[in-house]
Order: sequence, then C-alpha cells, then structure tokens
Amino acid sequence: MNHLGARMTRIAPGRVHIVLPSRPELTQQHGYFHAGATSAGGYAALTLFPTSSDVLTVEYKINLLAPAVGDHLEAVGTVLKSGRTLTVCRLEVFGVQDGGRRLVANGQQTLIRVDRPEE
Repeated sequence: MNHLGARMTRIAPGRVHIVLPSRPELTQQHGYFHAGATSAGGYAALTLFPTSSDVLTVEYKINLLAPAVGDHLEAVGTVLKSGRTLTVCRLEVFGVQDGGRRLVANGQQTLIRVDRPEE
C-alpha cells in the first residue's frame, strides 16, 4: 500500500475504501491505471478476523468496464459472506475526476483465512 501510494479512507466491519492517486508508475502503455493496481477485498475480509489472521487470495474475477482514468481510483471491497475459512468479497473500482465518479471495474474475490504463527 505504501509503495503504491494508496491509503484507506474508510474502514468498517466488512467494508474498506482505498484511494490510489494517479502516478505514471501505476499506468499501462495507454496512460490508464493498470488493472492490477488495487483491490480492497482482502482488507475488507481482514476487518472481520482476529488481528492474528492474514488472508490469501483463492480466486479473483474482475470485469474491466471502462478505461481506468482520473485523478485517483477508489477501490471498494465489501464482504458478501464471511466463513470460518473462506470469505467472498465484492470488488468495485471507480475512476474519480473533477468530483465525478465512474465505475471502471467490478469483480469478486474469494480469500482464505490464514492464522499467523505465534511468536
């Protein structure tokens, strides 16, 4: 997150918003944000687990609906179902420009909960 320049702007149980400012290093050859630049699903899942847990992606499906352009992207991760082991999240990515917000991608992510070893 720090390397990308992203920051969490909203955190609630089962929901996270991440803002990613536009930078040339995050774009592809046409100047649009690279599709892999951000996803908020893992962080949304983590809001429902003990602090001793991590998550790993099991499955990831994204539909790129429009070129990802704007001053920044806003990625929203929302938990649809949280289980003991697997959690399914809805992903939405918006391009934000001059106060306008446009959906540029949506998807779904399945994550597995992994407990960190005790130290």
